[in-house]
Amino acid sequence: MKKFLTVLAILTSIVMAGESAWGDKPNKLDPTYQMEVDKYPKFEADIVLKNGKKIRFCCPKSMFHFYFKPYHYPDYGVEKSEEIEKLIVRDYLDGKEIDGKKAWYVFGSRLSGPHGDDLIPLSSKTKAELFVQRYGGSRIMDFDTVVQKGYGLVKFLDL
Repeated sequence: MKKFLTVLAILTSIVMAGESAWGDKPNKLDPTYQMEVDKYPKFEADIVLKNGKKIRFCCPKSMFHFYFKPYHYPDYGVEKSEEIEKLIVRDYLDGKEIDGKKAWYVFGSRLSGPHGDDLIPLSSKTKAELFVQRYGGSRIMDFDTVVQKGYGLVKFLDL
């Protein structure tokens, strides 16, 4: 029943967006939170699949939801995170796109993302330390640490 409701919600959102998940245009709604991606340009994150398709997210937290459990989003046809070619996030301070696997993430800052607490991406550890001085933060993590913490970290951010 839970899977049926999930599939129904995804199909409804695709119909409401007026395009398929794999159309020529990128998705307008975030697959995880069903929020408009374009409303939050400082937080936007993307996943590029090995087949070349791009999936947009309203924030890094949402992107990590998909990264850790892509099989929860059957419309995108991704079963495992190994099918993901690359992650793209935006440096919060300058807005430039950076490789999500090379980014540094600030956990526990005073800054909220589009869907509450989030992991704030920055292009270097130095920039992350400067961010913490301005906005607070309890921990600075590289991508490997985020992956090591796993899905539980993302779920904790959603509490």
